[in-house]
Amino acid sequence: MNYFQIIQLAAPETIVVVTVLAVLAMDLIALRGRSVEQRFNAGALVSIIGCLLAALVAMARHESFNLMNGLLVVDPQTDFLKVVLLILTIFTVLISVSGKFTEHVGEYLSLVLLATIGLMFLVSSEDILMIFISLEMASLSLYILTAFNKRNARSSEAALKYFLFGGMSAAFLLFGLSLIYGLSGSTNLSEIATGLAGKGLDPLLLVAIVTTVIGFGFKVAAVPFHLWAPDAYEGAPTPSAAFIASGSKVASFFILAKIMTFGFAGVEGSAVWHGYVSGWMPVIAIVAALSMVLGNLTAIVQTSVKRLLAYSAIAHAGYMLLGVLANTPASLSGLLFYVITYALTVLGAFGVVTVVEAATGGDAIRNFAGLSRRAPLMSLCLLVFLLSLGGIPPLAGFIGKFFLFSAVVGADADHLGLLWLVILAIVMSAVSFYYYLQVLKQAYVLDAAAGAPDIKVPPATLFALVLLALLVILLGCAPGLLTQFL
Repeated sequence: MNYFQIIQLAAPETIVVVTVLAVLAMDLIALRGRSVEQRFNAGALVSIIGCLLAALVAMARHESFNLMNGLLVVDPQTDFLKVVLLILTIFTVLISVSGKFTEHVGEYLSLVLLATIGLMFLVSSEDILMIFISLEMASLSLYILTAFNKRNARSSEAALKYFLFGGMSAAFLLFGLSLIYGLSGSTNLSEIATGLAGKGLDPLLLVAIVTTVIGFGFKVAAVPFHLWAPDAYEGAPTPSAAFIASGSKVASFFILAKIMTFGFAGVEGSAVWHGYVSGWMPVIAIVAALSMVLGNLTAIVQTSVKRLLAYSAIAHAGYMLLGVLANTPASLSGLLFYVITYALTVLGAFGVVTVVEAATGGDAIRNFAGLSRRAPLMSLCLLVFLLSLGGIPPLAGFIGKFFLFSAVVGADADHLGLLWLVILAIVMSAVSFYYYLQVLKQAYVLDAAAGAPDIKVPPATLFALVLLALLVILLGCAPGLLTQFL
């Protein structure tokens, strides 16, 4: 196979790479001396066109191909996930247009696109070496995006914590993957499963499982590997935090599920009530339970909406891990539905925070007081997003939890051994209503401070928020529009 054929297989990623070069060239050469707003509008337009072209190419092809034993896998599922990532990138760019956190427009947009390229390669790989390289490519871009607000000291602090924790988790992950290679003699996931078959739980394999979970636990912000998330979400520019909470979660959970269910097939063990068997399932069960409990209970006491959304993301990571734990086609489909709809919802919630933060100078819950009178349409979008995160029907969040929890119960339908985790998840979902309603109480019940001006929502951001809210409602009322691809 020659390089031209490889570029054809990686056509969506190639288009995004060309878009990165175009955005940089236009901003640094053609638009020097123009206002930040003009440069953001032009750069955003080029970025969106590039992402749309890449998405169209990914949707247009229907063949499947496996390059170099899993190094690059092209099939309808991976192409669909690439389209999802590109859509999330487009919404992130639209939300970023109104931001005034940087004058380095070309560099910011390029880093968003480079992170997207890393995530696109991540979802289309079945080789642990390529998985690690793609993950680090995306992570390096996200570290820099976290530090992009040079006017805010918290941004630099958050990026440093994110980078240090990320480097440590990468070391754990690489150590675990090296043990897997040593035990199986291969870097391909299917060959790893074959190599591990019949060997039982070797002590080195147990170490490999734990270190791999540690590495990915950091990426998905699961307890106890979550310590970076609240500071990173709060200190990062809000559009950057939105992308970290949405795009990276979709790709990370997909590849985590693939490694656990595909690469570690045969060493699952069991996490059923009073029936534990050593393997990766008990590890995932403990991490999921801790994430649901700590995430929801800690979110209750937050006064910053961005930190509240960070702890909410930790809790949602616990729910999503149940889909990995159940290890059935129905649960994996439910996991993908949940993580995609969650990404759309949390992206919209951060979009609202972006506007409120720019208008009021902060993201405290009290800054949302009287939002329904100051920006009626945006507050309605916030209502949809937060109720969906809480799991209120008929929104996408409710359908996602219904699919996921029912699939987990059905995974052990004879003995209902995983029911304890589902009950815990439902109880913690009820707890989450409290802190979501605290924000909505400020927006709809309380009045703004005397003399507070109306909030002007930039047209591009308002368009993105309305479209995201409509998608959340549509996927809740007609989930088949998404499940047909999963």
